[in-house]
Amino acid sequence: MSLFGELRLGLGTWQMGERTSEVAREVMAVEHALEVGYRLIDTAEMYADGGAETIIGKALKGYGLGKRENLSLVSKVLPMNASRQGTLNACERSLKRMGLDYLDVYLLHWPGSHPIEQTIEAFIELTNKGRIRAWGISNFDLDGLRQWLYVEERLGLSGGVGCSTNQVFFGLKSRGPEFDLLPAMQALHMPLMAYTPLGSGALADHQGLVTLAKTLGCSAAQLALAWVIHHANVVAIPKSSTLSRIDENFASLSLNLTQEVLSAIDALFPPPQKRQPLAVI
Repeated sequence: MSLFGELRLGLGTWQMGERTSEVAREVMAVEHALEVGYRLIDTAEMYADGGAETIIGKALKGYGLGKRENLSLVSKVLPMNASRQGTLNACERSLKRMGLDYLDVYLLHWPGSHPIEQTIEAFIELTNKGRIRAWGISNFDLDGLRQWLYVEERLGLSGGVGCSTNQVFFGLKSRGPEFDLLPAMQALHMPLMAYTPLGSGALADHQGLVTLAKTLGCSAAQLALAWVIHHANVVAIPKSSTLSRIDENFASLSLNLTQEVLSAIDALFPPPQKRQPLAVI
């Protein structure tokens, strides 16, 4: 997983920045995550109309911009902004809000109406200018991914230059990508970024998962995250602004799941037996 190196867990920031009264606490949460050991942070211009990016920018100042090279920072352009010039402008706004010179990865948030060629051309220009180091997509199913890669090939991109990741809803509540998308991405050595891996928090209270987790001495949330990141070429980005939950999520990295445990999980959350429409939140 060369894009993110050995990183298997990051911090999501969806719903951060929506309430002024919560900004200080959310900045503290991001700072805490960085101190704990998180090195991947995911955000988007859509989140609170840039509010989440502003929070990350404040947290990075507190953490120390001198440590920037050790981080992987990801943001996304809205489809309605994803024309060539619109993408260039959106990226500059994101960089300004975060106080950055560059993004590690820049994604198209979901398929939109602007031609793919325009978005890719903007990504190429941003890369050449040093404003982004890699690009990718989000909420693309297998057909969409193939179409994107076809356009890149038609534009003459090769030699590892091109789409570097696809961020989708993936977890025990949304196992559909296991059937076709994930295997295809693994064959391409393209990491899958799993957003909302805890099912918007529902898995933390799932009784069957809670019972199984107790036998392993961990929480249901930790077990659910460990299941996601045991897949090859998958990185999970759960969102939390609660310090204890940030710590709890990070501890899932130390869990090793046996085949017996994986089978027990399959009994609770059956794997897909056929292709399913890509779930989107």
